Amino acid sequence: MTAPQAQLSVDLSGLNCPLPILRAKKALADLPSGTVLHLICTDPGTPSDFAAFCEQTGHSLLHQEQADGKFLFWLQRR
Repeated sequence: MTAPQAQLSVDLSGLNCPLPILRAKKALADLPSGTVLHLICTDPGTPSDFAAFCEQTGHSLLHQEQADGKFLFWLQRR
């Protein structure tokens, strides 16, 4: 599956838990419903963190992948 088109990309490289989730939450709060947010992370805990975050908040985790030591996520705001 190819990654969806994102309206905003945020590089969270170098940040460790809980900062990637907190920064993503802040970015999503400023976006209209239906907007896709692309996140770039280096913390190896982010795949499970973002899965739980989306389950708890109702946002959709549209796609995720790992490339070049980075964890990439595409979230859609509910």
